[in-house]
Amino acid sequence: MNTSALSFRDVHKSFRRHTALAGCTLTVNEGSITGLIGANGAGKSTLMSLAAGLLRADAGTIDVLGAPPARGHISHGVSYLAQHKPLYPSLTVAEMIQFGADTNDDWDNDYATTIATSTGIKPTTRIKHLSPGQRTIVAVALVLGRRPRLLMLDEPMADLDPLARRTVAQILMGDVAEHGTTILLSSHVLSEISDLADEMILLGHGQVHLQGSIDTIVASHYILTGTGDPHTVAGPATLIDTRGTTGLRGHLLRGDAPMIATSEWSLAPATLDDVVLGYLRSDASLEGALG
Repeated sequence: MNTSALSFRDVHKSFRRHTALAGCTLTVNEGSITGLIGANGAGKSTLMSLAAGLLRADAGTIDVLGAPPARGHISHGVSYLAQHKPLYPSLTVAEMIQFGADTNDDWDNDYATTIATSTGIKPTTRIKHLSPGQRTIVAVALVLGRRPRLLMLDEPMADLDPLARRTVAQILMGDVAEHGTTILLSSHVLSEISDLADEMILLGHGQVHLQGSIDTIVASHYILTGTGDPHTVAGPATLIDTRGTTGLRGHLLRGDAPMIATSEWSLAPATLDDVVLGYLRSDASLEGALG
């Protein structure tokens, strides 16, 4: 059986009039790399900040590595890299790693140094003189230097070129393979999710639309293309999204794929892009209708 490194049960969090999470329930399995997906404002950063103990939920239950999250500081066994990658520009790489050693009880200095200098970055180089990709590698070295059981990364590769993105991905996958670290990774780049993650959580309007194995989720959806009402063919399957307004239209459905016995319809397996974009479009349509 899978054991959870992180779980939310009916978690709510609002900021004045804005609702970030509304009855959010999810599980991140121990030892998994889980992709956290959602549009801007879906609640991804709020979710990670709650799990890290930097925010408090208004209601609901959060369990991190078998205990509630710490209050006001990051829980033992957890590392969190925020999207802005907090580093001190005036420090050298070596000084930044020493800062990590001075501020963390559980610290593997050799491991952090090896990661930070693995691509030829000199320890004497100041952070402000590093490229965006090099800064990300140093930031990842700092969060992995804590030897976390749960590592949360908020858009860590958003500003990286393809080579730097591949380097960071290899570092993360190597850590999971060697140490069994659980990783929760948010990203807008679906190719990153499909390359790195084995599980996914799709957020929308502060709630979880989908969670579980990526392969299982994708296999439970299909594309039905035709000119009529898809329910005449799909039966009880759930219609998620329709592309096109007149004539030939493509429908994303969830459920068992039907047997097609007419030339008026064609059936195709869904891709991860189809599934994620379909739910995001559905969310956007709902938001527009409510607005």
